[in-house]
Amino acid sequence: MTSEPIYRHGSPQRTGVLLINLGTPDAPTADALRPYLKEFLSNSRVIELPKLFWWPILHGFILPFRPKQSAEKYAKIWMPEGSPLKVHTERQTALLREALSRRLTHPPVVEYAMNIGNPSVASILKKMQAQGCERILILPLFPQYAASSTAAAMDSVFAALKTMRNQPAIRTIKQYHDDPGYIAALTQNIRDHWNIHGRPDKLIISFHGTPRTSLDKGDPYHCACQKTGRLLAEALSLQSNEYAVCFQSRFGKAKWLTPYTATTLMELGNTHMRRVDVVCPGFVADCLETLEEIAMEVKDSFINAGGKEFHYIPCLNERNDWIQALADITCQNLQGWLDRQTSEEACLLSRKRALEMGAKN
Repeated sequence: MTSEPIYRHGSPQRTGVLLINLGTPDAPTADALRPYLKEFLSNSRVIELPKLFWWPILHGFILPFRPKQSAEKYAKIWMPEGSPLKVHTERQTALLREALSRRLTHPPVVEYAMNIGNPSVASILKKMQAQGCERILILPLFPQYAASSTAAAMDSVFAALKTMRNQPAIRTIKQYHDDPGYIAALTQNIRDHWNIHGRPDKLIISFHGTPRTSLDKGDPYHCACQKTGRLLAEALSLQSNEYAVCFQSRFGKAKWLTPYTATTLMELGNTHMRRVDVVCPGFVADCLETLEEIAMEVKDSFINAGGKEFHYIPCLNERNDWIQALADITCQNLQGWLDRQTSEEACLLSRKRALEMGAKN
């Protein structure tokens, strides 16, 4: 058990909200990528292979070479303030905190953590415990549930709770792939882009890929992505030939969810299509996969295959409609908790009574 704040009678019992994103290295260097990739690719939720088979591959072939390659990719998209994923997640956290402060009489503590890298889930939960959070809502920043993302984040939460003597009450949000506010923000984000740049011949709705075996074993991720894509297309009044739902970031030789984004874009390029736009609704903050893989690598594949014009539509990031949707999701899942906030007067009275009965703290 880790050391914890001394329990004091009459202390305010606060409510907290913990946003969790996937993670990012601390710097765009091979030295920073090595421990990050080791932690990420050692997670059994991410790589569902026997360690006896996977460990030699990871330590013998991936970790000696992949960090340098990944660092070069990160360097292309690194912001002055740091990794785009971390920068946008920090900003979203601050904006959500402000939005809830305007809405609620007793706003919750709002923090963020990264499931891989820093700040870790365990360190932020400990920080929230020190702030007096007796109730914590866990809000993964993955709209579509997948075992490799959402469940992996929950594993980190419950692993941290195992080390706590005085555990907070926990609520979790599984997914919000069909939340009206989320869909509306996605829709308006695309419309705003089209209002400036015009409409494409085809919209590619690209999600992070997972191995096909995950679907076969019961993971609902594929279905959630398809529903998000359908709702988004309906909101944009797109016909079936005007959009496609695809999956990116294939790794290894096994079959992953199809159709593959890169392959689809090359095929469209071969037809000399005038213009395609790509949007990635599975990410609420721009990151390596959107800014480098899609906006650079996939774009080059489309153009080199004969395509004419390629547009990447940024993630929701700090859009106000998205922050308000995130606040709505948060408030819906905090129902009943915020009503239990105790006033300063009530806390003092409780402490006084406890001390009169012989309590030491």
